Amino acid sequence: MFAKIDEMREQLQAIRQKNQIHPDTENSIREKFIVDWTYHSNAIEGNSLSLMETRVVLESGMTVGGKSLKDHLEAVDHKEAILYLEELAQKEERLSEMHVKHLHAIVLGRIRPADAGRYRSVPVTVGDHIPPQPWEVPIQMEQLIQQYYDQWSTLHPFEQAAYLHCDFVRIHPFIDGNGRTARLITNLELMKQGYPPVILPVEERVSYYEALQKYDDTRNPADFLVLITRLAEKSLSFYLSVFNKGV
Repeated sequence: MFAKIDEMREQLQAIRQKNQIHPDTENSIREKFIVDWTYHSNAIEGNSLSLMETRVVLESGMTVGGKSLKDHLEAVDHKEAILYLEELAQKEERLSEMHVKHLHAIVLGRIRPADAGRYRSVPVTVGDHIPPQPWEVPIQMEQLIQQYYDQWSTLHPFEQAAYLHCDFVRIHPFIDGNGRTARLITNLELMKQGYPPVILPVEERVSYYEALQKYDDTRNPADFLVLITRLAEKSLSFYLSVFNKGV
């Protein structure tokens, strides 16, 4: 399952090590991924901005007529979270609860500041899933980070990231913004391993939710792993197609 994406990652790293890519080319791809990532991650959660509208908001700071202030602020906050994530990835910071809370605080900073970066204090349901009670959340989040570095540390980075993502969503530690935060920390860990961001498109929302439900039922992330591996190949293919044309 991982042979192709690992080979493509090695090709990407080899191109970068040769310093054959113009900084403007690299930056243009980065900006595209920030817009795409923000659009799709927010759209999965119900944000009504189109891809083009998201680009306008992020690149020009303009507002889009007929769209709510909340939709605009969600886009701005998500971009800021990505910028913070990029800093962590460049420093190869070890993932911690502090980083998770900080990312979440940025994601919800302008929308729900009272809840930003704070574990939820009330019980919730997510469809048919009943997440842990609020007093269990700090314990289970601590266990999640421990498992990530202990039990799952010998797995392939994509397997490790799949467990991290699925178990984070299962815990549902925050009152809102869990999906966006899960997708951020998943990409943080993959980017630290040299992979480009994996964009979960809104068109795959049903498959995504079904994979998360399968994990909730079985504690097996196989369906989610197949999904993100396929999407990682797409991201890598895009990078290589642009870079190879520039070499």
